[in-house]
Amino acid sequence: MKVLVFGRTGQVATEVQRRGDVIALGRAQADLSDPAACGVAIVAHAPDVVINAAAYTAVDKAEEEEALAHVINADAPGVMAQTCAARGIPMVHISTDYVFAGTGQAAWQETDPNAPQNAYGRTKLAGEQAVIASGARAVILRTSWVFSAHGNNFVKTMLRLSDTRDALSVVEDQIGGPTPAADIAATCLRIAQAMVNGQGAGIYHYAGAPATSWADFARAIFEQAGREVAVTGIPTADYPTPASRPLNSRMEGAKLLTDFGITPSDWQAGLRAVLKELGHA
Repeated sequence: MKVLVFGRTGQVATEVQRRGDVIALGRAQADLSDPAACGVAIVAHAPDVVINAAAYTAVDKAEEEEALAHVINADAPGVMAQTCAARGIPMVHISTDYVFAGTGQAAWQETDPNAPQNAYGRTKLAGEQAVIASGARAVILRTSWVFSAHGNNFVKTMLRLSDTRDALSVVEDQIGGPTPAADIAATCLRIAQAMVNGQGAGIYHYAGAPATSWADFARAIFEQAGREVAVTGIPTADYPTPASRPLNSRMEGAKLLTDFGITPSDWQAGLRAVLKELGHA
């Protein structure tokens, strides 16, 4: 199976490369701010399947750069999907829980109405719509709260802060599923193989279980890392950010289990693996 991955240094793209013999394109090979270059790359490499693990993910900065975020998160995936559709190439596209309103307490299902609350969410939803409109045989995989030993993420931020502080205030009213990038990568490759073999398409949810708060996630990080840091839970209102954040990021993963036999990620096991890789366990 010849796999072409858009993204090279991101969290999921890094983990995909560790798990398979893939062609990974960084910005130098395919800059998503130039969507046409993405189509050219697919034609040039003629893969059996495409995985789009690249995105504009600076949630707060997107409030000021929504036009650029739209090009990267919507226009570029649209061109990828159009090119795949024209050549009969299946595609796996990674999306986010931010396409929902982030309200309530029930886990979001794939068929729930979309109502993104910030620029990042709007551009990611536009990307989903572009992929669907292309007519490509595609799986859109929505995930949340991604973490790994690479790049910028909550786990690494908490460890860095705990180097100099023994008490932290962390948001406690946002609930979701922390998801190891390693598990997302493995899931993408498993879906890609199934699609090459002729199986399925559609929108699916994949996230860590059980659902937790950012504050409790922080407590788990410090407990597993053996660091004595007191975590005080605070409401979102006490930690304002340029982009509004969803209070409810829970996602239902039953459809992925039914269609592909893939269970939700065990984020606590994933956390142990990440901390071990970082030398903190």
